Amino acid sequence: MYEITVQADFAAAHAIVIGGAREPVHGHNWHVEVTLSGSTLDADGLLCDFHTAEETLGQIVRRFHNRNLNDVAPFDTVNPSAEHVARHIAEAMRERLGAGLAAVAAISRVSVSEAPGCVATYHPRRP
Repeated sequence: MYEITVQADFAAAHAIVIGGAREPVHGHNWHVEVTLSGSTLDADGLLCDFHTAEETLGQIVRRFHNRNLNDVAPFDTVNPSAEHVARHIAEAMRERLGAGLAAVAAISRVSVSEAPGCVATYHPRRP
């Protein structure tokens, strides 16, 4: 099995609902890691081009940078927990990288840290 991991950072605020109570709006410096995995490489010896994966991740998180996540879809209707952010990024990466990637690689995990030592990880099911 091969894996590659790309990373991105963004600064954003959020206020999540915990036990029915909404916490105050507060900010984080978010760190995201996306890992793609697959058992075979393409004709060039790549699982996925790092630049393509980095650019795709950058496009996804750019929408969140310096924003309040509660104001940005889908988090205007979904509790913007780190777990939900990780799942959203995984689904957006899979959609944007396209079906052509699925034959060679898949998103195996997305980890989101909103503070040092606090990491939420989402493992999507393979299609």
